[in-house]
Amino acid sequence: MHVPPYYKRKDWQRFMVGVFVGGMIGYLVFLFMYGEIMERFIEENLRVRTERQELQLAYDTLEQNLTDLNQKYQEQLTINSIKIVINNAEVFKLDRFMLHELGELIKAEVNDIIGKEVVTLNDYYPILIRMIENKAYKIDGFSYQAKVAQLFINEQTEIHIELDLDR
Repeated sequence: MHVPPYYKRKDWQRFMVGVFVGGMIGYLVFLFMYGEIMERFIEENLRVRTERQELQLAYDTLEQNLTDLNQKYQEQLTINSIKIVINNAEVFKLDRFMLHELGELIKAEVNDIIGKEVVTLNDYYPILIRMIENKAYKIDGFSYQAKVAQLFINEQTEIHIELDLDR
């Protein structure tokens, strides 16, 4: 079998050179377009990765803050101590020993609130007031009725009392 000698004819030589040059130009255009598209894709990929890292950092920070707040909220404040202040002690001319004894009697009445949560006591403080006011406190033959003037409920609860002579 014999292949015709097309390579010797000028028309075929021009056609083959044109196909070869066209293929080369097409390949160069393809490489240019592919390079541009890949460059845009890589830039967008880097931008999205950076944005994702920033969002992940923000998310982690917010999650940590939420965890901290939840722990802080769950560790609610509890009452550690009670301080009794008698406002009108000088009216009854009570000495320090009698003031101390009255304070101890009132503390003994409300001692159950130590260790309780402040939130719980805030809900039931009228009961605490009634516990103090419904009892007569006897010292040296005198009976005193306590009236709660002010009540500060926090970790160091402070109760301000005004005394009346119980008859």
